[in-house]
Amino acid sequence: MTLKKRQLAAAAAAIVWTAAAAGPPPALAQRFGEATEVVSIEIPVEVVRDGEPVRGLAAADFEVYEGRKKQAVSSFEVVDLAAAPRTAVALPTLPIAARRHFLLLFDFSFAEPKSILKARQVASELVLKALNPSDLVAVATYSTAQGPQLVLGFTSDRRQIDAALATLGTSKKSERARDPLRLVVAETNPANGAAPGQGQPLTDAVTEGHGTSEEALLTDFSLMSTSSDRANRTDLANRITALSRSMSDLAKLMAGVEGRKEVVYLSEGFDSSLLTGSTDKAEVEDMNSSALDEPYMVDTEKRYGSTRSLNVLGKMYEAFRRADCVVQAVDIGGLRGSGDLGGKRASGQDGLLLMAKETGGELYQNFNDLSAAMGQMLKRTSVTYLLSIQPEKLKADGAYHPLKVELKNAPRGTRVVFRPGYYAPKPFAQRNPLERLLDTGSTIVSGEQGGTIQSAVLAAPFRVGAGELAYVPLLIEIDGPGLLADHPGDTLPAEIYAYAIDSGGAVRDFFTQTLGLDLAKVGATLRKSGLKFFGHLDLPPGDYSLRVLVKNGKTGAYSLRAVALQVPAFAAAGPVLLPPFFPEPAGRWLLAREVQRGKPQDVPYPFLSQQEPYIPASRPVLGPGQDARLSLVAYNLGEGDVQADAKIVAGDGKELPSGDLTLGDRERGGASLPDRWTATFRPPALPPGEYQLRVTLTGAAGAIQTSSIAFLVAKAGGSRG
Repeated sequence: MTLKKRQLAAAAAAIVWTAAAAGPPPALAQRFGEATEVVSIEIPVEVVRDGEPVRGLAAADFEVYEGRKKQAVSSFEVVDLAAAPRTAVALPTLPIAARRHFLLLFDFSFAEPKSILKARQVASELVLKALNPSDLVAVATYSTAQGPQLVLGFTSDRRQIDAALATLGTSKKSERARDPLRLVVAETNPANGAAPGQGQPLTDAVTEGHGTSEEALLTDFSLMSTSSDRANRTDLANRITALSRSMSDLAKLMAGVEGRKEVVYLSEGFDSSLLTGSTDKAEVEDMNSSALDEPYMVDTEKRYGSTRSLNVLGKMYEAFRRADCVVQAVDIGGLRGSGDLGGKRASGQDGLLLMAKETGGELYQNFNDLSAAMGQMLKRTSVTYLLSIQPEKLKADGAYHPLKVELKNAPRGTRVVFRPGYYAPKPFAQRNPLERLLDTGSTIVSGEQGGTIQSAVLAAPFRVGAGELAYVPLLIEIDGPGLLADHPGDTLPAEIYAYAIDSGGAVRDFFTQTLGLDLAKVGATLRKSGLKFFGHLDLPPGDYSLRVLVKNGKTGAYSLRAVALQVPAFAAAGPVLLPPFFPEPAGRWLLAREVQRGKPQDVPYPFLSQQEPYIPASRPVLGPGQDARLSLVAYNLGEGDVQADAKIVAGDGKELPSGDLTLGDRERGGASLPDRWTATFRPPALPPGEYQLRVTLTGAAGAIQTSSIAFLVAKAGGSRG
């Protein structure tokens, strides 16, 4: 999204919870707070002098204008990639608008198959060698027959980027391409995360690993290629016009992606003389002579170019500029070796140079290493100043608003690069499916919690036999009134997306599902409480950010929660205590479960207490001073008596009186099954609000393990979880 929508939720929106649960409190008025929405326009700015990024600037150094009206800078952040480590760490801490976005765009219509084959290798090396772990990469193709096609959405997952490049344009599509957001295009081994191309540039061996030989790839590319070498002048001019219109549509689509975009356009280019007229001096003189004697014999478009095509091309350049897209044109013709095209190369380079120049980019030609060739550009864009403004009375009409950013007392030779404007939001119903797809994918990749629908998520890892993969159930509670707000019609499409992203930015597992809710049957339950969804992920040991997005598919209203989760290596780990689980009474929620995907693991139902199944609350609601039943689950405790201790922490981190926690009998599990306790917790007299319960189990060997869960204290007479 070009516009970030900040949610100011009463009492809950600013709190970041623990590994067990995240997001504002669930269900009913006491579980979910009221929320208002403020539109914030984020403006990434680069300041360059003598080819080097300028560092050390502050918010007071900038002035922002929308048209002639000066705008107040509401927030200011600095991202310096040179100062960041080269390993992927805490990527969600970087604002999505300040992260560089690279769209690798392969042109099948103005390039030979052999060039495209080599261009994949070049693109892979660029990603592997030159880009920062925080950079986001998408992969797309263009052909005259199909127009722009998105292969992979913007992601930091290098495994998926490699897989997208390795299967680029092939007729054998991945069976894993069931991800509607296109953040995952190929199956990875969930036990070790391996995927073709990981840790190395693409090679023929990698390609064959995807089941596609170089010969087969060339055949596939040939079917899509309509290279300029085999077309007449009129046909080529029509293809250039089609390219320009398609690229204009692509630019408008990219306008909805937050941040500055670099379109790495891998092509052999087009003959710009088809649009501007012949630039060959001898040919021009010959046509001028013919015009004196036989003017009707002169091809006016060949002599003067096509005004219609030039107008279309000009609109394409303007669309890229308005979308804050820079085209970095890469001439891939030279990658096939000398002699393939002879003297025809120069004309294609002219078209590429024109596209790059008009959008502020560069032309890269005659290179051996694209990562080195682009080094200066990458260095120049390594420092981003992210300014935010909040325009008043902004209409949701999709109109374009020009922007200008000035640097006060700028030294001579300083250049300020900024987005030239933004498009106001437009009604969700007016956005096309690809716009919605990119918007949803960007929201998940950003990891920035928010949305007008309130929700809560509970996640915990359970051991499965002797295997490495943990079974991680996700219980997602969704506020019904928020989901129903402004909803037209009798059926509500509730879209649910859950992705587990590891510390390297890779998607290790995911599920997505759309529920068609018949409001005549379930509307009353939704209005009273909401929807509770049970899904799961299969994850190897490691640290994860779970991104859970819930969306009304009709109105576009959404909720994103980012949950930190650690999956232990159970066989080698010491004692492990899962979050405290508070069983809920039956009948509170409208319940739904994920559709089974793939071959199911033989996993017993995880939530049992004294052999009886229950469903835990994602965010428990406790009555003041009232006993609440809970269940404790732990692995690898060993023998001996165990004692439990409870502490309560307020939202500001202050430790409060602990309350009483009483353990019941211990249910012993077995070789790979956990031990379980029923327990009773009575919170002290606390004012209504959000708190955190931390439970510590202690045995003969000392402190064993601590875990926590967020909970609410309801108002007197309020509902309990």
